[in-house]
Amino acid sequence: MSEHAAGFQQAKNAQQLSSAIRTDFPLLIGLVTVAIFFAAGSQLVEIIAHPARLIGVFIWLFAVILWSAICVVRHAECLAVKLGEPYGTLILTLSAISIEVVMISTAMLHGANNPTLGRDAIFAVVMIALNGFVGLCLVIGGLRYREQYYNLQGVNSYLNVIMTLAVLGLVLPNFTTSTSSPTFSTEQEIFLIVMSLLLYAIFLLIQTMRHRRYFVEYRETMSAANSAHHPLQTYSTGFHATMLLLYMVTVILLAKKFAIPLDNSIERFGMPQAFGGAIIAALVLAPEGIGAIDATLRNQLQRSINILFGSVLATIGLTISAVLTIGLSTRQSVVLGVQGGNLPLLLLTLAVSVVTFTSRKTNVLQGCVHLLLFAVFVLLIFAP
Repeated sequence: MSEHAAGFQQAKNAQQLSSAIRTDFPLLIGLVTVAIFFAAGSQLVEIIAHPARLIGVFIWLFAVILWSAICVVRHAECLAVKLGEPYGTLILTLSAISIEVVMISTAMLHGANNPTLGRDAIFAVVMIALNGFVGLCLVIGGLRYREQYYNLQGVNSYLNVIMTLAVLGLVLPNFTTSTSSPTFSTEQEIFLIVMSLLLYAIFLLIQTMRHRRYFVEYRETMSAANSAHHPLQTYSTGFHATMLLLYMVTVILLAKKFAIPLDNSIERFGMPQAFGGAIIAALVLAPEGIGAIDATLRNQLQRSINILFGSVLATIGLTISAVLTIGLSTRQSVVLGVQGGNLPLLLLTLAVSVVTFTSRKTNVLQGCVHLLLFAVFVLLIFAP
């Protein structure tokens, strides 16, 4: 009987291993792509004279990075089951921000100096997350459940820090007088870096330890939400952590290569500089957006908020600090102040977000307003 049980267990383990290999086949594709591009050096990514090849390389890298990033979401979801919230969404957020920082820094250090690239990417993340994905989640949730509920204390904590850092980092540079352009002086940049990192660290302390309950669903539907997690095929925490790390390394290595054809494509085809920042933001936010929409469909609006608001907060708190640090170390000018029609759009987005999340429930109308603001953001990229 024991031999039969042992054989059954071995067969079960073999079946699980085979299933895991099939599920994580994208990792092999990603590693092969990494090997090809690093073996070729700059021959594949610096194709400027041949537009068709340039577009082909761009699409190839974009698809593989997106595929791998979606796998990051899957393993982060599994870790969320193992570790509980808000740790699962925090892992996903920090993973996405790592990709964003690598892509922006690579693009900043490649070719001609583009002082607005970091600002455009950060602003695009705010618009896509707070208007695009939040609006889509609220519309989907409203159509499916009529009204959805969330933890008001957690949302207020997010918005409080997001509004403060957004205005200090993206609006204040337009009104300082130490420099003639919408930039900070060296002293102001160092102050903003230190304060942003410090405030973000305090927020993480509140989110994960001192007031963790603010960011966890408190309604009776939490039990149903937890049961919705179980269909995920999970393995050990170490397995999912290792796979997430491998996918992250793959995405980061490819992101460094992707930033070069992205920069070349914008220069070659005369696209708006803001378009490059929007592409980076869309690629970075894709896995988080998928995770947020999936949580909304399971009536887990609190998890959707944790993902999207956490992404915006990490972008403003960490990416701005990274961009300014790169500018200081390389002596490049970094323009952070949002100008033109984007400035009132940013302020309107923050105000609408506050109004949307003043009660403990949401509906379709609020989602439509956010989607309207997202449409204006897209319009201003091509018709500023």
